Amino acid sequence: MKPAGVKAIKEDLQTRSREELTELCLSLSKFKKENKELLTYLLFEASDENYFIQGIKEEIITQFEQVNRKSYYYVKKSIRKILRNTKKNIRYSKKKQTEVELILFFCKILKDFSPSITKSIPLTNIFEREIQRIKKIILTLDPDLQYDYGIEIDDLQGNK
Repeated sequence: MKPAGVKAIKEDLQTRSREELTELCLSLSKFKKENKELLTYLLFEASDENYFIQGIKEEIITQFEQVNRKSYYYVKKSIRKILRNTKKNIRYSKKKQTEVELILFFCKILKDFSPSITKSIPLTNIFEREIQRIKKIILTLDPDLQYDYGIEIDDLQGNK
């Protein structure tokens, strides 16, 4: 996610009410390094969650394309960095469905990654850990979504 410039943020803040500004500042106080990204999400992307998810998916794809594939050591470091960035963006949203969508997308890309993750125990463990995490989160969602995401997880695990 590319943060908006200070000018764009300032203009949008001027149109907000006092109560909205208070809420934004409280959310902002929970983060230190990513303040600008958080404000960008709250001001410009929170109203269109699908746009936000699509942007993060494109970012994940770009990051996977840039992975150093010379050895599994470098692959593992790069994959962990991608996962860390994905989770950072998930924190901004605080929506369980967004979290499931993005982690599921990450797992799909990781599963199809070349060189295969099955030849690396740490990469396989990352994949399995994230699948287990998704399963726990899905239990808190609507039954229809549980079913849909359950099918996607089964497909991911079945083709392993």
